Amino acid sequence: MTLTTQIEGLLFVVGEEGLTKEQLASITGETLVAIEQALHELRIRYEDEAFAFYLRQTASRYRLMTKPALENVIEKLIDNPPVQALSQAALEVLAIVAYEQPVTRIDVEAIRGVKSERPLHTLAAKGLIREVGRHDGIGRAILYGTTDDFLRHFDLTDLSELPPLPAAEEEQDETTDLFMSKFEATFHDNEQES
Repeated sequence: MTLTTQIEGLLFVVGEEGLTKEQLASITGETLVAIEQALHELRIRYEDEAFAFYLRQTASRYRLMTKPALENVIEKLIDNPPVQALSQAALEVLAIVAYEQPVTRIDVEAIRGVKSERPLHTLAAKGLIREVGRHDGIGRAILYGTTDDFLRHFDLTDLSELPPLPAAEEEQDETTDLFMSKFEATFHDNEQES
């Protein structure tokens, strides 16, 4: 893989923060002269209108930027982001957070029996859950709770409108499956309407 390609990948991944020549040299193990040459090659490559990016230097940092000619298309995406359904794991975690909040990742994992870091991250990124504080115990784990977007998405005034959980443990498996089916159906119905 060429140095130019490595730099292009690094700048793409780091996003708006950008990287300095020194950082690029440190990461790739190349000299500053080689980094400068690769950055020059990127500038020339991006002059071709077949590419969506250009290389921008602000102060000492280099960033990949989308060309101004794409502004209208990008605005359409921002104004109407594509709807993405939640995975079964994310729906399970969302239900746990909704009913048990404030709840830590460890609590969620104890209920589900599997790791839940990724679904928590996905739900936070979608604005359905958020950090609501820190646990008092060792490590001060993050406490999660639902957001106003969660309430809007499920057309709830407040959390008291959530359907009741099953009371008896012997009914729990069957009723929980039924609840998860209803929860998932409601989520997908509301998603299609938005």
